[in-house]
Amino acid sequence: MKDIDWGKLGFHYTEPEYIVRSAFHDGVWEEPYATKDKYLHLHVQATCLQYGQEAFEGLKAFRGIDGKIRLFRWRENAKRMAKSAEGLFMAPVPEEIFGRAIHLALEKNLDFVPPYGTGATLYFRPLLIGTTPRLGVGPGRDFEFIVIPSPIGPYYPGKFHCTSFIVNRYVDRAATYGTGQFKVGGNYAASFRATEAAHNMGMDCLFLDARYHRYIDECSAANFIGIKRKGDEIEYLTPRSTAILPSITNNSLMTLAKERGYKVTRRHIRLEELAEMSEAAACGTACVISPIDRVLDPEKNITYSFGTEPGPILTELYRALKDIQYGRANDSHGWCEIVDL
Repeated sequence: MKDIDWGKLGFHYTEPEYIVRSAFHDGVWEEPYATKDKYLHLHVQATCLQYGQEAFEGLKAFRGIDGKIRLFRWRENAKRMAKSAEGLFMAPVPEEIFGRAIHLALEKNLDFVPPYGTGATLYFRPLLIGTTPRLGVGPGRDFEFIVIPSPIGPYYPGKFHCTSFIVNRYVDRAATYGTGQFKVGGNYAASFRATEAAHNMGMDCLFLDARYHRYIDECSAANFIGIKRKGDEIEYLTPRSTAILPSITNNSLMTLAKERGYKVTRRHIRLEELAEMSEAAACGTACVISPIDRVLDPEKNITYSFGTEPGPILTELYRALKDIQYGRANDSHGWCEIVDL
């Protein structure tokens, strides 16, 4: 195991020993191979540079309480990357190529899998880029698939805590029927004007739908969750939109919520409904759940508050998913693949 202070790792890139690559030429994917070369040799007219023909993913490997390494739902990432590829007219990476690349990246970087109990994990960034040189606007026919591993620390240094958000109405991260449903770099670049302004205020950015600026869309680069209570009924609310990324974490949390008897609803959520929620959060691979303590709407001069500590329902779901990922609870859904290396 590498001599790394695992307990002090943040959510930042740490150079691994190997990355894994596979190229697509003449309609065929080559066998993934490991290399220490972290640099690309790209033509300046490559479609990824000229026209943004690029997609990526994010997933993790966990060292469990039993010492075994678990990959969490990597096949769902493979499926989502294939949809992103199709959305940008790229050659989808076959699931078997995706899987072999992830497993090879893990095998060649075993010393970078953090010990159990440190809060750190091995993160994988699968990347797909168009490499065909083109001057005229159009898709490429050549592609490269790369898996970049990096050990990372917990999203929250120290403890599970709340974040404040500010409502944004002046930047649209993705059009209603654009690329928001795909995991492509352009969506994130389009959000920077708003997210960096929010970060400078010590907050994060809540995006509304691009058509009406009326409904909750995304929490910065993550899905939104709201919890409503009506008597004994607990409702887990999350937006339904053609402009947001289908989150594998959100999907997993919805399954766990249903198992606990909570009502799970996906629909348009008006911003004003925040006043009816007892808890709210962003969710995604990096943080699992990022509870929200308040949402500021500067145009309406309204602040929606949810308390300074994570609420009981979101805390329960957070712990339930983490317990599965670390082997502390029964994985009845078969979400984790135990890797025998």
